[in-house]
Amino acid sequence: MFTAFLIKYAEIGIKGKNRYLFEDALVHQIKFALKKCEGRFLIHKSQGRIYVDAQGEFDYDETVEHLQKVFGISGICPVVYVEDEGFEKLCDRVIRYIGDVYPDKNRTFKVHSRRARKDYPKESMEINADMGEAILNAYPEMSVDVHNPEILLNIEIREKIYIYSETIPGPGGMPVGTGGKAMLLLSGGIDSPVAGYMIAKRGVKIDAVYFHAPPYTSERAKQKVVDLARIVSEYAGPVWLHVINFTDIQLYIYEKCPHEELTIIMRRYMMRIAEHIARETGCLGLITGESIGQVASQTMNSLIATNEVCELPVYRPLIGFDKMEIVDISQKIDAFETSIQPYEDCCTIFVARHPVTKPNVNIIRRHERNLEERIEELVQTALDTKELIVVE
Repeated sequence: MFTAFLIKYAEIGIKGKNRYLFEDALVHQIKFALKKCEGRFLIHKSQGRIYVDAQGEFDYDETVEHLQKVFGISGICPVVYVEDEGFEKLCDRVIRYIGDVYPDKNRTFKVHSRRARKDYPKESMEINADMGEAILNAYPEMSVDVHNPEILLNIEIREKIYIYSETIPGPGGMPVGTGGKAMLLLSGGIDSPVAGYMIAKRGVKIDAVYFHAPPYTSERAKQKVVDLARIVSEYAGPVWLHVINFTDIQLYIYEKCPHEELTIIMRRYMMRIAEHIARETGCLGLITGESIGQVASQTMNSLIATNEVCELPVYRPLIGFDKMEIVDISQKIDAFETSIQPYEDCCTIFVARHPVTKPNVNIIRRHERNLEERIEELVQTALDTKELIVVE
C-alpha cells in the first residue's frame, strides 16, 4: 500500500541558514542506509521536506528498520501519494486509506491539512471540515476529537497530494559527519560500544582502536570487538578499526611497575597510542566508556591520571550513568548479547588483585621512568604493526 516515506527531523530544523548542509548530510546517510535494503529508492528534498520514494517493489519492514538507525531522523511517516483529480476523488482515496490502515473504526480522529500549493481551490480549514464530514459519513462509528485524537490524518497539498497518519519513531540526534570525527577506545565490554553510539548520535564520525594481547586474549576476543564495531557501524556508518598488539607493552609494564598501578599505567599508554592514531587520522578527540566509580580505573583520581597524557579532549558520554542505564542502551542497540560473551580483553587479563583507586600522578610519573629503556621502541613497534579493519 505505502510507496514512500516522509522523513521528519527535529534539531536540524533550527539550524537557520546552515540547515541545508544538515539536510544534505541526512540525505547522504539515508542513501547509505538503504543500500543494504531490497529495492531501489529515490531520496529527495522538496519544500523543506525529505522524502524516500520506492522505485518498484521493496521490503517495507526492512526499510523501516534501516531508517530507524539513521541519526537525524526523528520520525518516519509511511505515505500514500494521490494525484490531484479533484476533492471528491481525494475523499474517496482518504476513506479507502482509513479502511485499509485501520480495521477497527471505533476510534477518534482529526484531519490536519497543509496547503503548500496555494492555487488549490480549498483552504486548509475548509479541507479539514469537509474531509472530516466525508469520513464521518463513510464510518459513522468514528468520532472527531480535535485535542487528543487516536488518528491524526495528515493531508499535504503539494505537486501531488500526500496522505499519512502514522509516525514511526526515529533515533533522533544529528546526521553522522556533521560533528567532526573522534577515536573510540573500543573494548569487548558493555560500555564502550554504547559510548560510541551516543557520540555518533551527536553527528560525530567514529573511528576505533582496540588493544589486543595475544596469546592472553584469543582471536575470538578480537572477533567479538569486530562484531561490536559492526553493531556501532549500523548507526555510525563504516568504522575504521585499528587493532594494536599490546602484549609486549603490557608485559614490560608488568615487569617494571608496581602491580597495584598496572591498570592506570597501561591505560595511560593506551590513551597515548590512541591519541597518536587519532591525530594521524584527523580525529578531534577520544571517546571512552568510562563512568565515575564503576571500577578502580574510573575514580576521579584515576581519570585525572589517564587524562594527563592526552592533549586532545576525551569525551565520556557515560560519565554519570549507572550500570543499568548503560545496559538498557546496550540492549536497545542490540549490542548487549555480544558484549557479554565470555572472551576476556587485555585489561581484565592483567588486572591487579588490589588496584590503586586514588593514584598520585607524580608517583605514577616516577614509576613510568622505570620503562624508559624500551617503552618508546615497544610503542613504535605496536604502531608499525597495527592492523586496520574497515567494518560496515
